[in-house]
Amino acid sequence: MRILFLSQLIPYPLDAGPKVRAYYVLRHLAEAGHEVTLLAFSRESDSAASIDHLRQFCVAVHTVPMPRSRPRDAYHAARSLLTGQPFLIARDHVPEMIEKVKGLAVSEAFDAVHADQLWMAPCALAAWEAVVPPRPRLVLDQHNAVYLIPQRLAESGRGALTRWLLRREARLMRAYELDTLQKFDDVVWVTAEDRAAVALPEVGSPRQRVIPICVDPENTPPIRRASRPHRVTFLGGLHWPPNAAGIVWFAREVWPSVRAAAPELTLTVIGKSPPGELLSAAAEPGSRIEVTGYVDDPREYLAETAVFVVPLHAGGGMRVKIVEAWLWGLPIVSTTIGAEGILSSNGRDMLLADTTAAFVAAILRVVNEPGLADRLAESGRRQVEDHYDWSTEYASWDVIYGDAVLEQTAALVIG
Repeated sequence: MRILFLSQLIPYPLDAGPKVRAYYVLRHLAEAGHEVTLLAFSRESDSAASIDHLRQFCVAVHTVPMPRSRPRDAYHAARSLLTGQPFLIARDHVPEMIEKVKGLAVSEAFDAVHADQLWMAPCALAAWEAVVPPRPRLVLDQHNAVYLIPQRLAESGRGALTRWLLRREARLMRAYELDTLQKFDDVVWVTAEDRAAVALPEVGSPRQRVIPICVDPENTPPIRRASRPHRVTFLGGLHWPPNAAGIVWFAREVWPSVRAAAPELTLTVIGKSPPGELLSAAAEPGSRIEVTGYVDDPREYLAETAVFVVPLHAGGGMRVKIVEAWLWGLPIVSTTIGAEGILSSNGRDMLLADTTAAFVAAILRVVNEPGLADRLAESGRRQVEDHYDWSTEYASWDVIYGDAVLEQTAALVIG
């Protein structure tokens, strides 16, 4: 098939969960014999080398700059209040992208339009509307039940106005998701929990399937950890509110007790755009908090990691950081929400903790029991190899696009 693949970001390098998902799906579709054209938003940090890498398996790569600024966010927040459109969708409306997708749809005659994440759904629908029948098949890769993100952030204790705005965004987003998803032929979820949370009606709904986010264990050996690792490590983009809120909670509520019991440890936070509250905590005398910002290659820090932490209390979809930590062979302590949607067992391949006291105790157990740390790391690595290997699990995408080929052929025969 000729597929137009729409992405909210350039899916390379693999330094964020959404990039990991889009990259391996893109590669699988190309290696399965489909002709894939990528159209993605670009940012100043994207390099020509990243785009050249993607051209190895895409027949063409097109980009449109993503404008982001505080004044622009303020404008779309006000627009959301006036129109009732979710802020998270309004913010990503870029007329240049709509025009580009329409132009490609008209000139290239694609068989399918693949929207990666809900943010690209309006672009996929614009492509569909721009052409005359027979129109392309619409496929949406739904990384999250998006409304759960503002809903859970509102539940995590904030000011009254912020809670009201988040709850409003959650209501608007839930209605938007229900309406938009029903306009697609296929919706792919990364977890069964997200599929159940949105609960599309049985009649008139798209075909639905769950395909998890996967990685590449065959070409990624476990990291050789130091004999006496001394870091408690968090890794993730801190521009993402659930990540920022989670690590600030950890630094303020959990870390002081860990530091008091094990003063040799250092909390290392890796990720771009660290929030001011985290930087303030790190600046306190004796905090032993190291905030690195974005790091191209974190393996030096990971090799010195005693515990990898996922202290999230909000979010949706899968936390790819857990699958990657398993891939690297690191012991993990996570909240229940952090591990949501992932095949795991508390005590076998990670430790789960939701309160301050439980999180402190779990970290100290891993630090003080090397045998437990090794068992968690080895079991986690097996989970990746058995359940999250893109080279095997992504054969499920062939069912979706294979059925589309059959339907396309049948339509031609009948015609």
